[in-house]
Amino acid sequence: MKNCITVCPKIGVALLLGFALATAVSCRAVPGDQTPQSLRCENLVDPEGIDATVPRLSWSFAPESNPVRGQKQTAYQILVAGDPATLAAGRGDLWDSGRVESDTPFGIAYAGRPLASHRPCFWKVRIWDLDRRASTWSAPARWSMGILTPGEWTGTWIRAAGELDGAPGPLFRKTFDVRGGLKRAVISICGLGYYELRLNGAKVGDRVLDPLFTRYDKRAVYATYDVGDRLRPGRNALGVMLGKGFYNVDFRDEWDFDKAPWRGTPTLLCQLRLEYADGSVETAASDATWRTIDGPVRRDGIRNGEGYDARFEKPGWDTADFDDSGWQAAVAGGGPKGVLRAGMAPPIRVMATIRPLGITEPKPGLFVFDLGQNMAGWARLHVSGPAGSKIVLRYGERLVADGTVDQKEIAKFVRGVPFQTDSYTLKGGGEEVWEPRFAYHGFRWVEAAGFPCRPTLESLDGRVVHTSFEPAGDFASSDDLLNAIQQMTLWSYRSNFVGIPTDCPHREKNGWTGDAHLAAEQAMFNWRNTAAYESWLRDFKDEQRPDGDYAGIIPTSGWGYGIGPAWDSAYLLIPWYLYVYTGDTRPIEEHYDAWKRYLDYLGRQAKGLIVDVGLGDWVPAKTVTPTAITSTGYYYGDAVLMSRFAALLGKADDARVYAGLAEDIRRAFQAAFIKDDGSVGNDSQTALSCALFQDLAAPARREAIFAKLVQNVLDQDGHLDVGILGAKYLFRVLADNGRTDLALRVVRQTTPPSYGDWLKRGATTLWEDWGDGSSRNHVMFGDISAWFYQYLAGINADPEKPAFRHIILRPNPAGALTFAKAWHESPFGRIESEWTIAGGLFRWRILVPPGATATVYVPAADPDAVKEGRLPAARSEAVRFIRREKDAAVFEVSSGRYEFSCPFSAAGAR
Repeated sequence: MKNCITVCPKIGVALLLGFALATAVSCRAVPGDQTPQSLRCENLVDPEGIDATVPRLSWSFAPESNPVRGQKQTAYQILVAGDPATLAAGRGDLWDSGRVESDTPFGIAYAGRPLASHRPCFWKVRIWDLDRRASTWSAPARWSMGILTPGEWTGTWIRAAGELDGAPGPLFRKTFDVRGGLKRAVISICGLGYYELRLNGAKVGDRVLDPLFTRYDKRAVYATYDVGDRLRPGRNALGVMLGKGFYNVDFRDEWDFDKAPWRGTPTLLCQLRLEYADGSVETAASDATWRTIDGPVRRDGIRNGEGYDARFEKPGWDTADFDDSGWQAAVAGGGPKGVLRAGMAPPIRVMATIRPLGITEPKPGLFVFDLGQNMAGWARLHVSGPAGSKIVLRYGERLVADGTVDQKEIAKFVRGVPFQTDSYTLKGGGEEVWEPRFAYHGFRWVEAAGFPCRPTLESLDGRVVHTSFEPAGDFASSDDLLNAIQQMTLWSYRSNFVGIPTDCPHREKNGWTGDAHLAAEQAMFNWRNTAAYESWLRDFKDEQRPDGDYAGIIPTSGWGYGIGPAWDSAYLLIPWYLYVYTGDTRPIEEHYDAWKRYLDYLGRQAKGLIVDVGLGDWVPAKTVTPTAITSTGYYYGDAVLMSRFAALLGKADDARVYAGLAEDIRRAFQAAFIKDDGSVGNDSQTALSCALFQDLAAPARREAIFAKLVQNVLDQDGHLDVGILGAKYLFRVLADNGRTDLALRVVRQTTPPSYGDWLKRGATTLWEDWGDGSSRNHVMFGDISAWFYQYLAGINADPEKPAFRHIILRPNPAGALTFAKAWHESPFGRIESEWTIAGGLFRWRILVPPGATATVYVPAADPDAVKEGRLPAARSEAVRFIRREKDAAVFEVSSGRYEFSCPFSAAGAR
């Protein structure tokens, strides 16, 4: 029996639990038409309430079935107007860029009139193509400005008068009047820890678990909603529910969030702005005139769950004619100490709904629903019964031998309270549909007790919850095991990006930095998530101490400093990946000074340029690698990145200093760890591959080191013996040195330790370790998905020409694979690579997007045997032969579709 899944309409993704991910349906352009598509502002679609005073604009082009080869944008014109009518008339009263000669369709800085708070902006773009022909104008897009200065907030923070610990979730309400002639209405709101905004009896928007978790005493974020179509002349009503989230963790945990410096009772700042056709403006903002009362959420905790008693509901409480005379006045004042900024990241949403595969009854009256998929989110109930009936839901990712839910491994760091447990008390009177608002869980199974009648498969469904990033790619092959690993990675990433990148969606929900950077490259291929990463990077800046150090979990209550460079390097690596894959330079500009402080800090931790602090190759299969090897490797890598960043910013002196530091670290590493015979440290797979992956070995030693690495893998019968750092290095080093076949052999193992062993034991997500899986939903081993794209499908970015302006297409047909295919939506448009092997012939179809070029490595020893289409590649006008390499004929192509073919022998494939 297959799961029945429905999907969030905002994201065009079809999720199938048979491990299939259908790509988003693209609008096909008219052949030859280069009309811009997918317009974005600050890497977001039609964002409301941004506070970037110089927004960045971008667009791309839909893939064509038969595109013009060499096609590219040669110029663009952007119009930005203050209202749709002006834009439709072809005028840009805020900005008319005129014709700008440029082949870049992304990162275009707004250069029009200064943008004031609340300003709505409507824009469109057209481009000129290779032949200098103008495209049609794009469909219009929009953005609006948020509140740009603190003094423009007219309201105050308000709260209920409840206790810090154990208080029910409060409700707040306020009525206000709207005159005729309303032109526009927007609400800006920050409700901590989480809020649900309601207006005239209905929820506003589809965000959940909002706002994002930040270091609240340094920075909190607000959201903006356009609500003009929800208001009516006369009396209207605003309602807000608050939950605790990370703002008020009122239970003991391993990471001291109950002692967080920002901790306080749930609090609210809200401002409604009414703009009228006559030019007048009115506001209704949070203050002591708002009314409050305890609501039906009787308990909530981010790791505990939510307890909801429907008998405490106040029917109509969020409507204008409700009688609130029995409510209390809100308490004004307080609130977080941090600055208030616009939340410029994709919101968290319910992204899909999953029907259970089955129900068991391991004990009388105790029912266990199997969703068939490990996931992040919660259950939604459909139930009828007498008032006062209480259903208790416990969530977990494994079962005890008796068939009940097992929380032993995931609950061990939370003390003295229920863990991942929701409850719902019925009000009676017909079918009741309920789902929690202020907590999420990691689970596959839901254990339900207290059902007033025997449940059916329709009594409960699973709600898949994560940051609403769009898909940016997919990979598939002829090997079902590889395809399953790809799907496990996708599910793990979804589960571990609920506002911030996390380690696991149940036990911790912490923003572990090591996990994040190890999963970041696959994220660049699979998901369009730049804005969310940019948002999270600001949390690093908030957490950095004066000495330059920052914590291993971001945000933190103060726990986890001194975690070491293998984790800390996320702060530099993720901006580097953003630059390479998307061309995004703003994080480099924004965080450079903080990185300098960190490198200074790391230099003080080093002894003779060797860093032996922090965490190392976490959870290795068997062999523990000395931490000094991996930590020094990341110290070197950070110095190399700093030199590159300095050069990009035009800081030539800094670039020389950091390049010199990197070379000094490299020599120190060689002296400390590398022997003449190629030994590195304890010769673990991680130590050997680290020396090669990080480019720490002298050229004369590389061959010997690689030979030892190969022998190590062979001695272990083709199995890996690495932790999370080595898993990033091993497969890449093997493939880069001509042994893709051996790397693929390791990936395809089904005996432990291996990905395949997890699958044999029922995994639907990646596990935390190669053993029994303390957590069974971790994404830190997920870089393998990026390896599939880069080494099997062969899609690679060129750091010298970032954002896939130049693409390196180099597939590695190896082992028994008979096809591999991938697509990726780059800043220039769709890239495709699909190869097949049949009847001794290698066929390879590629798509290079407009404005990009590619170096193409065809796996043929003889260039004269390579065809493009029906002609020898050397005779194709669109293909330029570059050189012959040992196992490849190398060509250069411009944009367009191509089909290469050549004779192929699987026996010679590596």
